[in-house]
Amino acid sequence: MADVTSKPMATASVPGNGDSRRGFLLATIAYLFWGVLPLFMKGIGHIPAAEVVAHRIVWSVPLVGGFILWLGRTADLKLALRSPRMLLMASLTAILVTFNWGIYVWAIGAGRTLEAALGYYINPLFSIFLGAVLLKEKLNRAQLVAIGFAVAAVAIIAFDAGGLPWVSLGLCVSWGFYAFFRKTLPVGPNQGFFLEVMLLSVPSLAYILYLEASGQGHFTDTGMTDVAWLVSSGVVTAVPLLFYANGAKLLRLSTIGIMQYIAPSIVFLIAVFLFHEPFGMVKLMAFGLIWMALVIYTGSMLVESRKARQAAALRSA
Repeated sequence: MADVTSKPMATASVPGNGDSRRGFLLATIAYLFWGVLPLFMKGIGHIPAAEVVAHRIVWSVPLVGGFILWLGRTADLKLALRSPRMLLMASLTAILVTFNWGIYVWAIGAGRTLEAALGYYINPLFSIFLGAVLLKEKLNRAQLVAIGFAVAAVAIIAFDAGGLPWVSLGLCVSWGFYAFFRKTLPVGPNQGFFLEVMLLSVPSLAYILYLEASGQGHFTDTGMTDVAWLVSSGVVTAVPLLFYANGAKLLRLSTIGIMQYIAPSIVFLIAVFLFHEPFGMVKLMAFGLIWMALVIYTGSMLVESRKARQAAALRSA
């Protein structure tokens, strides 16, 4: 979710590589949406995760598709549909995001929201690690220390639980690779997301029809409560993405880097204080290491961003 093109509606640019107030507002709304998403997922927790994911996909299609039509940005989609390579890459990212959604929905319903929060806390550090391994990007000392703290946190939880925290690692790894491969799609995030859910909509709709025909589905239950939950799953999937996509382009990368901790922090607070998930000394130690890692990583990122701006200012002087 990096850049998106839109109509010239109040074209708010980012003057001097600064932050737009409008961009900050849109991105904040998106992160708040994602932060409180466990409340929605807990309400829909009685429905199997695979069925919820299928409905998230199907009901996202008309929402995002209508938005793209309103923007008049269908040319990118037509180009993508004529390119086998782009369709292949979109299929790969679609599989990764489906895997990520499936773990997340299941984790909330299973009372493992803390593990979900941990996974998204670790994700920025895993992305740095991916850049170093796959793109041969050089890590600075602060990044190495931050990654070391994250590995130590996972090791502590694994030792205490007698096995790897697969929910946290599954969310972290699937989203990390999704973001990595998503950059290969030469379309904006709105168009790319629509392409992904469009490709997924056929098997998802077939799965929903199978569930309903076999009496296992929840969409044709006698009550309307489950229908409302399932239709709303498309709204809570698509709306924050659209807010984020149109806000991120108006913000500096360093600002987004800091704001990305809003959602997992809210998820963490919900898990502990609303869902009352166990949070003993071992988890406190692990999360403490993660928070220290993120402070080091963020501080390093801000320093590098300031140096880059100063260098750019000297070159333009």
